[in-house]
Amino acid sequence: MATDEQPFAWPGGARAAVSFSFDDARPTQLDRGLPILDAHGVRGTFYISVHNARPRAEEWRRAAEGGHEIGNHTLHHPCSANFHWSREHALEDYCLDRMEAELLAANEAIEGLCGVRPRTFAYPCGQTFVGRGEALASYIPLVARHFVVGRHAFDEIHNDPVYCDLSRAASRDLDRAGLDHAMSLVEAAAADGGWLILMSHEVASAGGQATRPDVLEALCCHVTDPANGLWVDTVAAVGSYVRDARAMS
Repeated sequence: MATDEQPFAWPGGARAAVSFSFDDARPTQLDRGLPILDAHGVRGTFYISVHNARPRAEEWRRAAEGGHEIGNHTLHHPCSANFHWSREHALEDYCLDRMEAELLAANEAIEGLCGVRPRTFAYPCGQTFVGRGEALASYIPLVARHFVVGRHAFDEIHNDPVYCDLSRAASRDLDRAGLDHAMSLVEAAAADGGWLILMSHEVASAGGQATRPDVLEALCCHVTDPANGLWVDTVAAVGSYVRDARAMS
């Protein structure tokens, strides 16, 4: 996207930026997703849930050493109590102090597991509140305080690098997407000069929260083709570039 005065300048004259992100540290990300990314030289962003990551911590550490980003996804994946599985860690029962303590504790745990301190965060369930009723509050300001980027979820548009709020950066859902739809997301961002963050969970041929391996493979081929003029990098790398470019302007 561009202002009326001047288009946003991506590195190397790229038309747009693309980031691949994955939530929850699910095993299929290591088993099927990472090999696809590595085969194409794509560095992904993995928002790991600490409990899920512990059994394969050494593999996650190697992913970080290989240039992939490891991001914060909280300790307990708190979401609304409307999800039955979240009743023990329901956002309605949180306050801002409790959420901040959890964000910082997750940073410590992830650094211990993977050897890197997270620079970006992904909101579990794409929900950004704590409390309820008159006590309801946004925890986006906490994320802005502690992270370069807070990645949102299930959005309807890519990010405008001039105007987007980095503490609530939009992402597009790649789960269940066919190749035509996935390519349309890339092309829409490229036409606007925007930043597309793709969000996945499982990397599998079927399932409600699954990105198909063939779709991921084809996308990696497309976005890394120099003829398409796209910058592909982690959420932290692109977010840091956007932040610094805006500060300079």
